Amino acid sequence: MIPWLTSVSGYVKCFPTCAIRMQDRMTVHLIALGANSRESRTANARNVARAGQALRARFGTATKLSSLYATPAWPPSSGPDFVNAAAYLRADISATQMLAALHQIEGRFGRVRGVRWGVRSLDLDLLASGQRVLPDVATSSYWRALPPNRQRVDAPETLILPHPRLQDRGFVLIPLSEVAPQWRHPLTGRSVAAMNVALPARARAGIRRLGPI
Repeated sequence: MIPWLTSVSGYVKCFPTCAIRMQDRMTVHLIALGANSRESRTANARNVARAGQALRARFGTATKLSSLYATPAWPPSSGPDFVNAAAYLRADISATQMLAALHQIEGRFGRVRGVRWGVRSLDLDLLASGQRVLPDVATSSYWRALPPNRQRVDAPETLILPHPRLQDRGFVLIPLSEVAPQWRHPLTGRSVAAMNVALPARARAGIRRLGPI
């Protein structure tokens, strides 16, 4: 059956088949937002909120944004405490294209990449791109299983998806549970909601909801 075609302002549209095919091409991207500049918690909350709006402006109003959360610095004593949030969006772009887009937004907020785990005006981490495992299952599994004493000194030189520390961090899972509770880790099969419930008390300590973006 030929889909209904119509022309509006020089653009050809087809309904409903084309709309369904376009939706099928969209990939779910999960993003962690954070800031811990030395200016103030209010300034950090403002940067995270504005970054969330920048994501909506670029990827559409259907982008879901979690509440803002005050969270302790990670690693402990590495700098000022954070303001964190999470985003869920759908876009027809690759993981590397999404990462480039996130870096562009960070740059607009003065982010300079220097010391690992240093103070940052804005941090946008790509947590997952659909069910993709990058660069491969063996490499992703290696970094996910890295012992805590090595996590402080070893850093991958390529994009690892899903984020290898996704399942460990309350400051990621608590806001992410607001926007993507049913997303499942492609290697473990566990949902965001289940990983959140399984967090130990120490991973939740000091995390406090501030309010909506």
